[in-house]
Amino acid sequence: MPYTITTINLWETSLLLKASKGVNCYLVEIENGYILIDTGLRSGRGELVQALEGAGCNPGDLQLIVITHADMDHTGNCAFLRRYYDTQVAIHPAESEAVQSGNMALNRRTNPGIVGGLVLSVFSMMNVGDRFEPDITVEEGYDFSAFGFDAKVIELPGHSLGSIGLLTAEGDLFCGDLLGNIDQPGPSELVDDPVAMQASIDKVNALDVKIVYPGHGEPFMIEEL
Repeated sequence: MPYTITTINLWETSLLLKASKGVNCYLVEIENGYILIDTGLRSGRGELVQALEGAGCNPGDLQLIVITHADMDHTGNCAFLRRYYDTQVAIHPAESEAVQSGNMALNRRTNPGIVGGLVLSVFSMMNVGDRFEPDITVEEGYDFSAFGFDAKVIELPGHSLGSIGLLTAEGDLFCGDLLGNIDQPGPSELVDDPVAMQASIDKVNALDVKIVYPGHGEPFMIEEL
């Protein structure tokens, strides 16, 4: 099933997100509409909607929103987009409590450290109106073919408990914040569980991945990792 990918990079006013080259949302055009992977912060809502409509995605066209993990720079527009586009939101069950309560620390296992603690202190609480209950929970192997997208869920914990990636049959991997491309391709600097993070990176290296689409920074070829 053919598809095309549009990268929507939202540069926010936050110095933290400027340092991480903003946050990426990926709009995948499929035969019967669109799938959106991650949604950015609330403050980038107008820019995001403009980009979606500019790409031809209007209310009624968005088949599904898939969230790689519950952090607010990836989930900040989920509730709004679900209402506006009359669509559904899918997320891993280990991230579900965080988006329902608005507490972005609930998808963590360990002390996040100085840098992680600073980020969570800024992004730890979601506005009441932006909280939501997912429509679909997805785990390892979940197949999106029913939505017209030949891709499956890959569980990639390490940055958070329920972080996931989407791997397409053509080898495109949407990896959330497992990997980034800030100065160069590499693991996220915000690590919740180092052992799980390394296992997830090893897992990616063992898969038939061609292009990596990270949460922050430009997409890159897997050989660059």
